[in-house]
Amino acid sequence: MPRQANFDKGNAALMAALESKTRPAIVVHGGAGSQPFTPERAEAARRGVANAARAGFSVLQAGGNALDAAVAAVVALEDDPSFNAGTGACLTSAGDVECDASLMDGRDLSAGAVAVVKTVKNPVLLARMVMQRTPHLLLAAEAADAFARECGVPAIERGALITDVQRDRWLALRAEAEHRGADEVRRGFGTVGAVCVDAHGHVAAATSTGGTPYKRPGRVGDTPIIGAGTFADDRRAAASATGLGEAIVRVGLARTACDLIGAGRSPSEATQIAIDEMSSRVQGDGGIIVAAPDGRVGWGFNTPTMARAMLRTGMSEAAVEL
Repeated sequence: MPRQANFDKGNAALMAALESKTRPAIVVHGGAGSQPFTPERAEAARRGVANAARAGFSVLQAGGNALDAAVAAVVALEDDPSFNAGTGACLTSAGDVECDASLMDGRDLSAGAVAVVKTVKNPVLLARMVMQRTPHLLLAAEAADAFARECGVPAIERGALITDVQRDRWLALRAEAEHRGADEVRRGFGTVGAVCVDAHGHVAAATSTGGTPYKRPGRVGDTPIIGAGTFADDRRAAASATGLGEAIVRVGLARTACDLIGAGRSPSEATQIAIDEMSSRVQGDGGIIVAAPDGRVGWGFNTPTMARAMLRTGMSEAAVEL
C-alpha cells in the first residue's frame, strides 16, 4: 500500500512558523531516510542541518539573495561527512564516488547542474559555474570534471570524499551483491538540499547527492534534473527533493509541488499532495522541501525520517525536525 506523506499538523507552533509570511526564510534537508536514526546519527543530523540553515540564513540576513543563501547552505552540507553529498557521499558498485548537483534561480529561471562528478569537493559550486559560465544547463562525467579544471577548480585525490562509514557500507553491500546480484542490494538513499526566499520575495533551490549506495557507475538520479530534484520560479515556489530518484523523475516531484503552490495550495498542502501522488502512482519513497515567494515554507515525506531545519526572521535558532 502506498505510504502517505508525513506532516505533524498537531504541532501548532511549528505550523505557525511554517505558514508565517515573514521574510527572509530558509529550509534545508539532509535527505529522506529509509531507516530510523540511531541516537548518534540523530545528533549528527540535527547538528548538521542546523549548521547549514544558519550558514544560508546568515547570507540572507546580510542582504544576500536567495540563490547565494541556498548555495551556502548546501556547501555546508556537502562538507559535513554525516550526509550523502560531497564528503561522505556513498560509493558506486565500482567503489568510486560519483556526485550530482543542481541549482535554480527563481528570478529568471536560470539553472545549472552536474552529474557523475568524481574530482570536485563541492559539486553544487560547479553546478553554479555551469549556470554562469556556459550556455548549457547540465554537464556530466569526464566533461564536467574537465570543466572544473577549466574554471580553476583543483582536482581532489581519488578517495578524498570517502569516509570510513561509507567504505564499511560498501563492503557490506558488496558481500550482499555476491549473493543477490548488484541490482538487488538494499540501497537506501540520501540527498541534501536547501530552498530560500529572500527579503525581496525571490526564491531559489539547490540540491546535491552522492546517489544511491552501490549504484551502477554512471547512474543519474533526480538531483541534477531540473523539475525533478530541483525547481525554482518566483511565480510559483522553490523546491528540493530527496528519495528514490527514479520515482522522483517520473512524477517531476519538485515542479509538481511548485505548480500546486502557484495554483493556490499552501506549501504544506502542496508537499503532501505531491508526495502522496508519487507514492500512489509509482510507489516512490522520499521527501521534499519548499519555499514560496510570500515567505511561507513547508515540507512533506513518506519515509521514516527526513532531517530538516527551518530558520526565518524573528527566530533566534533554527527549528530542527527528524
